[in-house]
Amino acid sequence: MTETGPPPGLVGYLDGTPVGWVALGPREVYPALERSRTLGPVDETAVWSVNCFVTRVGYRRQGVGDVMAQAAVQYARHPGVTVLEAYPYDAPASSAVDLYTGTSGMFTDWVEVARRRPHRPIVRLQLEQA
Repeated sequence: MTETGPPPGLVGYLDGTPVGWVALGPREVYPALERSRTLGPVDETAVWSVNCFVTRVGYRRQGVGDVMAQAAVQYARHPGVTVLEAYPYDAPASSAVDLYTGTSGMFTDWVEVARRRPHRPIVRLQLEQA
């Protein structure tokens, strides 16, 4: 449990069993993103990053990642979060490591704002505030 700030992610359950996890939070809490040549900041926009997915073995290829991406959007709609950013892989995966940031199919309604490597777009979703 975190003592300050937002939680580091969300856990998805199916019939009481944890089956998925997604990391999300203010971009500045992820120093590796800040330093990355591929996924570094596009501009000065304050964004929350959706940057890591884990699906439990035995539940993969069943849409868990899609549900977790949707849950991240719903969670981030609380006041103050206006832009979400994600870093999907958009080519056939050679290993599970390629997929930890999600696939492009999970972010079809998002807008590509940068692409510094052929299979690594940076996409954003503008959130409407209530």
